[in-house]
Amino acid sequence: MPGEHLQVQARRVVTGLDESGRSTFVADGPTPVRVATPGFTVCDIWRVETLPTDVLNEDGTTGKVLLDPPQGGFVYRITTFPPDSEWDAVAEYRASLEAMSGAAAVDRAGSNGDVVGLHQTDTVDIVTIISGELYAVTETGETLLKPGDTLVQRGTVHTWSNRGDKPCMKVAVQVGGKR
Repeated sequence: MPGEHLQVQARRVVTGLDESGRSTFVADGPTPVRVATPGFTVCDIWRVETLPTDVLNEDGTTGKVLLDPPQGGFVYRITTFPPDSEWDAVAEYRASLEAMSGAAAVDRAGSNGDVVGLHQTDTVDIVTIISGELYAVTETGETLLKPGDTLVQRGTVHTWSNRGDKPCMKVAVQVGGKR
């Protein structure tokens, strides 16, 4: 169904301590931070500002999905990509990243002819495909990722392409890095 990725909303369950210091569930509901764009829907699950972190620190999400995690921290997110046939990547990729304050990531990548959506972040991303299929595309090649496959994206110029006929869902921990 076209636009199916726009309906994705992840559930987040969080543990903590009760008044007696016993383990309990302190939150259970939709992720508080989400953005839906033509190119993808992102649900941020948890964000940590610095490492190491106190295990009982609160979530560091800001109320807005931000492409880059803090330099000394991380963000854990679920992203759902529609099939490429459902959206105009040439016209809408930059705007989709701008919705996450990510325009600078496109600018850092520069232009590379026919490859749409190339961008670069100062992160190490560990990405696992949950459902569907997704091509990871670099400046010199591409590889097809299927459910259960994991890619370690180490701050290089890249983009994503869903050439299938159904949405692709991936999870990623993105760790802020430096060059």
